This record gives sequence, C-alpha cells and structure tokens, in this order.
Amino acid sequence: MLTVKDLLLRKGRKKIVSIDPDATVYEALHTMKENNVGALLIIDNEELRGIFSERDYARKIALTGKSGRDTFVKDVMVTKLISVTPENGVEHCMNLMTEQRVRHLPVFENKKLVGIVSIGDVVKGVIDEQKTTINDLEKYISGGFLSRDSLQ
Repeated sequence: MLTVKDLLLRKGRKKIVSIDPDATVYEALHTMKENNVGALLIIDNEELRGIFSERDYARKIALTGKSGRDTFVKDVMVTKLISVTPENGVEHCMNLMTEQRVRHLPVFENKKLVGIVSIGDVVKGVIDEQKTTINDLEKYISGGFLSRDSLQ
C-alpha cells in the first residue's frame, strides 16, 4: 500500500514553504510563484495556523474586488485544517480530499509538521504505482519473471 511517507520520499527533501499570517496576500502570491507551489502553510510561532492557496485568492480576493496588497493572509486563509500522518495510505488521503473538498493536507508526525501533500502528489503517486503494476504484469505474462520450476 502506498503511504504518505512514500509520497514525501518521492517529493524529496523539499523545505516546507510557509508565510506569516501578517503577510499580505500579495506577498503570499509572490512566495508561491518563487517556490512554484499552489499553496502556503501559514505558520506563526512555529505552529501551523492555516493554509492559503491560489483558490483562496481567486474566491476571496479576485472575485470580491479586494486588493491583495491591502489584505492580510490571516483574513482569508483556511483555518479548518485536515491533516494526515506519514503512515496514512494514499486512498485515505483521496477520501479525505474528496469528502472535505480540500486539495492540500499537512503531514504531522509526533505532533510535528513534516510536510504537505497535494492532490497532484496523490494522483502522481497512484499513477506511478499503477504503471509499476502494469509493467510487472506484462513481464509476468511474457515470461519475464522466473518460475519456481526454472529455479530448480
């Protein structure tokens, strides 16, 4: 079973991209662009306070006519956080994301923030696993795997 830990390992040792809740939305967007991410974790005094995403910008700033330069992240971030642990399976993540209508899940291990997985990470992980299974089945069908009889 593919786990959140597997997804984080595949992503590599990337730093957690975050911003202070008192930053402006404009600063948050700039940080997202610099780091090529679609969401930021909002951390204050080493504690996760929320998530701010491109979706939040579109719905809470752009469509309402507010200015990103005059609006603070703390005023538009999502504070109802749904998180997972490294041991959780990818299927669990997909169910949470679907049921809760979220695209990013912070990952906690022993109450410490260790990463974040996105819907893109989950989908890529599932596709990679399916490709591996297909390749293994094709090898098996074509005789690429050794049988017990051939080992004797």
